[in-house]
Amino acid sequence: ISCWNLLQSLLSSMKQACEILTRDPEGGAARIPFETFSFLYSYLASIDGEISEAETKAFLHEINEQADKHSGMVLIRHF
Repeated sequence: ISCWNLLQSLLSSMKQACEILTRDPEGGAARIPFETFSFLYSYLASIDGEISEAETKAFLHEINEQADKHSGMVLIRHF
């Protein structure tokens, strides 16, 4: 929520969240598990108010397909 409040952009907030939550070394891919990404994105999208539930589901479906190719991990480049 802090990232979202500061950046006022959902995707920028998600990028920051990935960089904060990753276990990759600094400068790495900033991967996080899809489950974590999905939870955060869904929550922030719901409080954003401008993204419909259908849009959220479609976006997360696309991200999940990419994550499946990377052992269930979401990379910043996926979005």
